[in-house]
Amino acid sequence: MNIHHIQAKIRTGDYRFSDHAVKRMIKRAINRHEIEEAILTGESVEEYSDDKYSPTCLIYGKTHEGRVLHIQASLPPLVVIVTTYEPDPEQWIDGKIRR
Repeated sequence: MNIHHIQAKIRTGDYRFSDHAVKRMIKRAINRHEIEEAILTGESVEEYSDDKYSPTCLIYGKTHEGRVLHIQASLPPLVVIVTTYEPDPEQWIDGKIRR
């Protein structure tokens, strides 16, 4: 999967958030700009080709403030932010590799 296609959609604002993502963002105090920053500087760490509604990938990225985020996003042409969270260090090595 080429993350550059997702990053291009983020740059042009051609994406949306699922209702689930919005609820999680509010609960976890993650804002839209942080998600954009993390995706634009991020990398794909997992792919889910058989996901429930459409293929998605898990993106690891950091905000300008250094906050590490995981963002699950559907693949183009329709990019939807499915969910986002801070990776648990007990489950992830440097936020990139599952333990």
